[in-house]
Order: sequence, then C-alpha cells, then structure tokens
Amino acid sequence: MDSDERFEGPLAGPGRVEWAVVGSDIGPLLLAATDQGLVSVVFHAGEAVRDRALRALAARLGAEPSPARPDRPGPLAEPIRQLRAYFAGDLRTFALPLDWSLSSGFNRQVLRELEATVPYGTVVGYGDLADRVGQPRAAQAVGAAMGSNPLPVVVPCHRVVESDGGLGGFGGGLETKRRLLALEGVLPQPLF
Repeated sequence: MDSDERFEGPLAGPGRVEWAVVGSDIGPLLLAATDQGLVSVVFHAGEAVRDRALRALAARLGAEPSPARPDRPGPLAEPIRQLRAYFAGDLRTFALPLDWSLSSGFNRQVLRELEATVPYGTVVGYGDLADRVGQPRAAQAVGAAMGSNPLPVVVPCHRVVESDGGLGGFGGGLETKRRLLALEGVLPQPLF
C-alpha cells in the first residue's frame, strides 16, 4: 500500500490486528495495526489501560488483537520506527498507512483535515479547523472529534488549541499535550 493511501471503510471481516506497547517520552503507548495500517494509538498504556483498550479494539474490529512478534516483521514495525524517530526529534512528518475504520463521518473528515494541513511545529484553533471543513460554527464538534481521535500523535490532535491561546482539552492529559507541543518547539521545554 502506498503511504499516501488511506483505508476508508470498515474491515471486511476479522483481519489480523497486531499490538505492542512501546515506551516514549510521554509514557507507554499502545499501538495497534491491521493489514491496512495503523489503527490505534493509546496513551498511558499500563496494564489496565492496555487490557481495556484491547478489549475495545476486539469488539470494534471484530478480531482478537495479538501481540506483535519481534522475530518477524509485521504491520507495526514501521509505526514503531517512525514514532521513535519522532520522539528523538528526527521525524517531523509521519508517512504511514492508516486504517481509519475506528472513525467516521464528521470526526473522520476533521481528523483527515488536521493530518493533511497542520504540520509539525504549528497549531490551529478549534474554530479555524471547523472553518477548514466548511462548518464554521462547529468548534465544539471539532473538540469532540479530537477527543475521538483513535490515532493521537500520528494524527496530531495535540496541535489543536483554543483561539485565545489556551491549550484546550486533550485525551492524554494536558501535561502530555504540553510535552508534545514542547517537543515540536511550540512551547518551551519544561525546566524539570
């Protein structure tokens, strides 16, 4: 699959779903991928969060997720490599096939617009993003779309802020949002 292609529909049946937990500067991340691409990124993936997220993925995708095997390449090898490069400061644009089957309608439209038009080191307001998708009065709905993002970091919902300069909300917690924006040079690095 070309890295510019994106999976648009629901899975055609119980395909392979592979997962791994990887360390990052913002804590452990659960990554899950199907044969179509990266399908989920979950913050703070300690054991309880991981188990809950895997049960939800199984229910939504219709396939039981299995752990990635380090002895064979699979659909998570490239996402893991690129996320490590991002956190090392060596990658500014992800080039990954994404499986959008966990998002639909307005939410998917907003997330795809965000992914395509808000580059590393920049931010956009909720209202501005609503304007970009032709829904100028939908700033709150944009906020809900950010909260539903199944692919945070890769689809950079941390780059969406309030029009007055406030950080707004964030599913991974405001400290995680601050750290991601600091990594990208939008905010100063924390002193401690």
